[in-house]
Amino acid sequence: MTLRARGAQGARENAEVYSGSMVKEGYYFGVPPLVLGGAGFFLHWYIAAAVLVFLALFVFSFFRDPERVIPAEPGAVVSPGDGRVVVVADEENGGRPGRRISIFLAVWNVHVNRSPATGTIAKIEYRPGKFLAAMRERASVENEQNVFTLSTEAGEMVFKQIAGLIARRVVSWKKPGDRVLRGERIGLVRFGSRVDVWLPRDAEILVKMGQNVKGGSSVLARWTGKAAIRSSAEARPAETNASLTASGKRS
Repeated sequence: MTLRARGAQGARENAEVYSGSMVKEGYYFGVPPLVLGGAGFFLHWYIAAAVLVFLALFVFSFFRDPERVIPAEPGAVVSPGDGRVVVVADEENGGRPGRRISIFLAVWNVHVNRSPATGTIAKIEYRPGKFLAAMRERASVENEQNVFTLSTEAGEMVFKQIAGLIARRVVSWKKPGDRVLRGERIGLVRFGSRVDVWLPRDAEILVKMGQNVKGGSSVLARWTGKAAIRSSAEARPAETNASLTASGKRS
């Protein structure tokens, strides 16, 4: 398949609308308190029943999985989660200079996580750890987390699912070797958390501290990396030939 054909196919895939209403785990956690709440009303235990129904509604809201339109522009790196940007900082990864973007997910945010780019998951590393408040800087290093290394046409990027003070479980629905599309669902973190994205220095960061973002649809950065170098190398001989022809040195 040619680069142009691959690009056209990728654009069609990335423009797909991912739909859904609620992660199935929401039923496991939400239905029991809802049933108990209904029983409480039947038995006239109104306060306890109201608390249980409220808890069930909160759980259903937490596990909601809304539709997202995935940006199709080349090089777009989308947010892996909903929330607020709390860190944009220089950071090395494996000796490579780059930048880290950290996003805090409050309990009212959507907690389904999505892949920031199209590529192959080269590695998933589970790191046990603490449960510090997810807004704290140390959470990126010390908290329980799943670390994804994603191999893309532009190069390797890293993103993390990080547990927080209330979130006690990081859940991945993918495994190493899986091919994922930009914006594809990859897992969730339960009840308040954080997601990090690390990109090499040549990525253009487009978000700022305090900005609210949506998983799968908000563009955090633009990064073409190796793809831009490769395209430039492929275009250079054609440009040279055109120049030689125009100057009468080659026909």
